[in-house]
Amino acid sequence: MIYDISPPICEALGVWPGDNPFQRDVLLDMKRGDHLTLSTVRATLHLGAHADGPNHFGRDARGIDEQDITTYLGLCQVVHVAVCRGERVGLRHLTKPVEAPRVLFRTATYPDRSTFTYDFAAFDPALVRYLALQGVRLIGIDTPSVDLFDSKDLPSHLACLECDVAILEGLVLDDVMEGHYELIALPLRIVGGDASPVRAVLRDLGEGART
Repeated sequence: MIYDISPPICEALGVWPGDNPFQRDVLLDMKRGDHLTLSTVRATLHLGAHADGPNHFGRDARGIDEQDITTYLGLCQVVHVAVCRGERVGLRHLTKPVEAPRVLFRTATYPDRSTFTYDFAAFDPALVRYLALQGVRLIGIDTPSVDLFDSKDLPSHLACLECDVAILEGLVLDDVMEGHYELIALPLRIVGGDASPVRAVLRDLGEGART
C-alpha cells in the first residue's frame, strides 16, 4: 500500500505569508480548440510538501541540487507526538525509540492546508541534535516549518545545518499510523535552489512494521 503524504498543489493551497502562491496559467488548451494543452506555473519553492535546501538558512551552504539524493529515499519511521499548538516538539514528547534514519513527526497542529495558520508546532533544536546522534539523516513534520512562525534566529534549522540533517516540511500525515515505512520524497534538481516541492509517499512494509 502507498500513502500519499503530499497535499494537492492548487491555487487554494496556503503558503507562507509573503511567498508566491501557486498559479497555473494555461497557454494552450485542447478544450478551447488548441492542438494540445500547455501551461506554465509560478510559485514559491517552499510549496506544499517540500525539501529545504541547506542554503535556505546557511549563507554558504549547499543548494537543493547538491543534496545527497539517497537521503530522501529509504527506511522511515512515522512518530505521533502529543504537542500543543505553538509548542516545540522535544525529547519529552518521544514515547518510543527512534529506529530509522528518517523520522517524520505527526503533530496534528496544522489541519487546514488551505488557510495559513500561525500557531503550528515545530522542533526543539535539542531534539534535532539528539536524533542526529541516533543516526537520523532526515526529519520531517506536518507543519510549514521546523521552527515556530515568529522565530527569527531559526534554531532548529541551524541545528539541522550543524548536524547535516535534511528537512521535509508541509507533509500530510493525518491518516498514517505510527511505524516503519519506505519513504520516497525526491526533490527536483533545481540548481542553487533553496527548496524543492516533492511528491512524498510512504510505502507500507507490512503489519509487522506498524505499531
